[in-house]
Amino acid sequence: MKWLEIIKLRSAGMGEELLEEFLRSLVKPGQSEELVEIKTYRHAALGNDVSVHLHWESERPEQNGTDLGLRLAQTFKEFGLIDHSIWIEEQK
Repeated sequence: MKWLEIIKLRSAGMGEELLEEFLRSLVKPGQSEELVEIKTYRHAALGNDVSVHLHWESERPEQNGTDLGLRLAQTFKEFGLIDHSIWIEEQK
């Protein structure tokens, strides 16, 4: 099953370099065979809004978030408001 973990941060001014540094420190290569891809997005109009998308493929999703997702959300809390959610890909 393919699913997506999204951690959204609305901050008062976290720089892009700081975000990349956090991701490098928390995400280790080969950390999980189930982690397919990590993508980061910045809001088109609000440069302080950042969204980290963790793409997973496993037998079933972690309904409350993965260890990695929870660590990212916890780390980002000191910079602003967090929204952490899990999405399951629709099968056609």
